[in-house]
Amino acid sequence: MNLTLGLSLGLGLFLAGLLTTEGQRKPIFSSPILMTKVYPRGWKEEMNAQNVAKRNMEFGLKMLRKLAANSPRKNVFFSPLSISSAFSLLCLGAQDSTLAEIKEGFNFKGMPDRDLHQAFHRFLYQLNQEKEDIKLLFGNTMFMDRKLEPQQKFLRVARNIYNADILPVNFHDLEDTQKQINEYISQKTHGRIDNLVKNIDPGTVMLLTNYVYFRARWEHEFDPKQTKEEDFFVSRTQAVKVPMMFRAGLYDMGYDKQLFCTILEIPYQGNFTATFLLPDKGKMRHLQENLRADAVHKAELKMDEKGTEGAAGSGVETLPMEKPENFTINRPYLMVLYETRMPSPLFLAKISNPKG
Repeated sequence: MNLTLGLSLGLGLFLAGLLTTEGQRKPIFSSPILMTKVYPRGWKEEMNAQNVAKRNMEFGLKMLRKLAANSPRKNVFFSPLSISSAFSLLCLGAQDSTLAEIKEGFNFKGMPDRDLHQAFHRFLYQLNQEKEDIKLLFGNTMFMDRKLEPQQKFLRVARNIYNADILPVNFHDLEDTQKQINEYISQKTHGRIDNLVKNIDPGTVMLLTNYVYFRARWEHEFDPKQTKEEDFFVSRTQAVKVPMMFRAGLYDMGYDKQLFCTILEIPYQGNFTATFLLPDKGKMRHLQENLRADAVHKAELKMDEKGTEGAAGSGVETLPMEKPENFTINRPYLMVLYETRMPSPLFLAKISNPKG
């Protein structure tokens, strides 16, 4: 198949949530934490992880539909796993109506707390890896005012289950605290995300961050010599010039008659795959509204011929002698980037304009 991609997609991702509370000298997260130990790697933990992965896929697609509907001509890019992980961590200390709202909004309803936290512990263990061809860093950090006195049990479980760093800061000096947080975020995302936090509300006593950094090589790289400027049609009458990568290779591809879209999978090295969904002309809204789990968040996505952030190396394929099918991604599309061992998207995106 001859494949042409119009992408200007390096991944750096950060979620920051500000929590404000009164009575800064009083303990927070006073509700009891029922989890006392984590199951070892085994069937129970894997079953919980698969359950949460499916729920997270449904949450991610629902969020994608809402964001895309609100801004139909803008790019949308987020990590469902990043967002739900941060709020699952908050479930350790939330109670009553707050806990119920989190579970309802993130599709955790009806799942025992112990199983929920085990699942995210499994995700963190499985996803974090650093190899020559793949680097994925996924974690949580809580910046707490030095005067807070959270329960030690909460802090211990947050560290053990969610691999959360607990960093004391002085929220009375907002300018210095903001600088510390932004420097931390920049360091964790290898400089991809700078100055995420523009201001901190007075009275804030804790700031929760969740970060994802992903770098990988394609299983079969694109030849940069084949890349050239081509038109990407942001609408029926408007086009922008973008670098279009080209490669002749063997890929999994199919057409969905119900969604009116062509589906293409391009594997990375290891267990990661990018799935592209290109709707027929005029069918983007139909795809957004009907896509289901069977089929301050700031991000930067940059994709080149070698993969995300690039690396050396190449692959060899034997192509059939018959004339290959041409497939060109030169108009708005959806993308799902996932780890093949679990049915949950690491990233979801709608690219309306690669230069946007």
